[in-house]
Amino acid sequence: MGDLLQLVEARLHSAFGERHSRAAVTFLGTDRIEVLRFVDGDVLRYATLGMSRQPMSDPLATVADPLRGPRAELVLSVRAGLAPVDQVLRPLAVLAASPQVEGVVVAPGASLDVGGPLWTGAPFSAVLVAEPGGLVEDLGLDEPLEPVRFFPVLPMTQNEAAWKRVHGGAALQERWLKYGTDLRDPLRASVPLSD
Repeated sequence: MGDLLQLVEARLHSAFGERHSRAAVTFLGTDRIEVLRFVDGDVLRYATLGMSRQPMSDPLATVADPLRGPRAELVLSVRAGLAPVDQVLRPLAVLAASPQVEGVVVAPGASLDVGGPLWTGAPFSAVLVAEPGGLVEDLGLDEPLEPVRFFPVLPMTQNEAAWKRVHGGAALQERWLKYGTDLRDPLRASVPLSD
């Protein structure tokens, strides 16, 4: 699968330019996950590399198919210089390992939670998985492999995550749009959730 990860990394470079740095995290019983950091003006982009190594499989399936199934990587965009956001490397790797560890299939509208702040002082411990294709185009692979999709992940405050569980991810995104929420602001407050 080394070739697959090389293709994934090349697709990230074509979208974001040269990588600024990288870090690797290995969790017991899982494959190594790397997080690549790209600088785009005042925006830092963190992209996982390694989540797509294996397809995600239905946790109810009796046998996991080693070839077929959705493949994904995560991309987080955040404004630089306002908070110690580089601390997000390990939490982002934890989220990327969740299909292997917890047997979840990551898809648009899903919530992923690390159980603690994404970085010191962050008002966020969870992210909303957004639709792929906007920042990084899907990476098509030879049959029977499904394409690798690059999911933007949008940090949610605890109140937003609770509201999303009741109303859904699309409704939360509409509320963010309605109030002009800067989702890249690492210090932003929760969007108004009642009106």
